[in-house]
Amino acid sequence: MIKIPYEEIVLKINESTKMPASEIEERVEKKLKQLSGLISKEGAAHIVANELGVRVFEPLSGKLQIKNILNGMRDVETVGKVLQIFDMKEFVSAKGAGKVASLLIGDETGTIRVVMWGTHAEHAANIGQGFIVKVIGGYVRENNGRKEIHLNDRSQLLINPKGETVNNVAIEVKSGSRKEIKALAENDNEVELLGTVVQVFDLRFYEVCPKCGKRVKPSSDLFACVEHGNVMPAYSYVLNTVLDDGTETIRCVFFRNLVEKLLKLNQEQVLRFKSEPAEFEAAKNELLGTIVKLNGRTNNNSLFNRLEFVVQNVDTNPNPEEEMKRLQGN
Repeated sequence: MIKIPYEEIVLKINESTKMPASEIEERVEKKLKQLSGLISKEGAAHIVANELGVRVFEPLSGKLQIKNILNGMRDVETVGKVLQIFDMKEFVSAKGAGKVASLLIGDETGTIRVVMWGTHAEHAANIGQGFIVKVIGGYVRENNGRKEIHLNDRSQLLINPKGETVNNVAIEVKSGSRKEIKALAENDNEVELLGTVVQVFDLRFYEVCPKCGKRVKPSSDLFACVEHGNVMPAYSYVLNTVLDDGTETIRCVFFRNLVEKLLKLNQEQVLRFKSEPAEFEAAKNELLGTIVKLNGRTNNNSLFNRLEFVVQNVDTNPNPEEEMKRLQGN
């Protein structure tokens, strides 16, 4: 059942009739008394709206703006910019073991959390802050008074789909708390680092589905996507660097559009390094010694038993005056 908050019902009545909110609320209170408390405040507001000829809920289809997404909706389609990424967690329930991860996305009208279950959760590591994602077939639930879009096996999450853009986001996420590298611990989230790039490794390219952006595996002459079957792959990329802030060093991992932002190159220019790897040497040399400000989270690389920093946003030109004031505690 789709639930519309009381405040939104009052706002719709006000917009349609120009009736002051105080008068609308008086009518709602009167209706509650008439029905002797046998109806909720929202239900009374629905009746008032109906008496005034106001349609509170208009069935919506196709791509929705975030402000129009309501609790109880199913088969939701929306597009948003990734503002924040939360770590994947593993859990055990009566139904067995599972995985869950989530993103905070936003568009010009608001923000909403996207909760990814099962195989969707495994692909959260391929998503970076600033990516554009398209949700298809999600369902909406409420958690602690906030709406969330949940994805199941029938849902799709497309990463940086062609033709989809988000210009201005209604609410941006604040920068993380500044830490020294030596103070980092496993599972630190929303952390900000400031340091110098002292080592740059070679770019690594990997095959992804051109439709959803997820990794694909070789299958005969093509590649197999778990959602779209055999496809002719596109390519994504990851870049590792070492950051030094004077207290310690740490390996930093950049994915896709963050690679472009770090190198100050577009997608076409980065992909050229795949066929011409020798040309990447000049880009590496230019990056060495650069002071950058990074936002992201720590991750324990179990293969090498080391702490790494997964970058979610990068500033290649931090303001010297602001950083000096920060050091001085102003």
